[in-house]
Amino acid sequence: MTQSVRALFFDVFGTLVDWRSGVAREAERLLRAHDQSTDWLAFADAWRAQYQPGMEDVRSGRIPFSRLDVLHRHNLERVLPRFGFRNIPEAVLAELNLAWHRLDGWPDVTAGLARLRETFRVAPVSNGNIALMADLARRNDLRWDAILGAEVAGDYKPKPRVYLAACEAFALAPGQCMMVAAHSSDLEAAAACGLRTAHIARPDEHGPGKGETVPTVPVDVVAKDLLDLAAKLVG
Repeated sequence: MTQSVRALFFDVFGTLVDWRSGVAREAERLLRAHDQSTDWLAFADAWRAQYQPGMEDVRSGRIPFSRLDVLHRHNLERVLPRFGFRNIPEAVLAELNLAWHRLDGWPDVTAGLARLRETFRVAPVSNGNIALMADLARRNDLRWDAILGAEVAGDYKPKPRVYLAACEAFALAPGQCMMVAAHSSDLEAAAACGLRTAHIARPDEHGPGKGETVPTVPVDVVAKDLLDLAAKLVG
């Protein structure tokens, strides 16, 4: 069933990079001088909780398409007062908003992606914008054949256009492409567009034991990490 696959598309936040620890680390570094009692992991969770609502404003047509960096900044300004932060200098806010550009990959990611790239075309199909994806790639030595996803499609997952635009960019049929993600909802949406799907377990994405260990929807391949996926797809 997967023998016809020629390209792998990757979700990034949670699947390839540990957003929770990275955002907490950067928030503490930049905001600790203003409040040393903040629960920085809770701050990261609160900021991330605004992710889907912010994108839904675009998906629903309430606002024009905006890059994720722009949405992240709006979401940050909503979250800061909840934690008692006010009158933070603009330079600090701008630097903090780039926390999402400085996330670290899970331990298997760099080697696993390199192994998969020996056989397949590889690209992120993320809701992150191109500059964000480029910075994460440089930080984690992720070697992409292209950067695809929301900014290319002008919309956000799980809208079908995002998956289909990625297939079109590589001049491939959906059945020749596989979406790789740690989120069953992402894979379900990709499968509805005709893509093959692979689930990666990230059990600690939202904190210890608070991520998906197995898919909750039918998928073509189940893997514990990218190295396991490479073993199953490449051998």
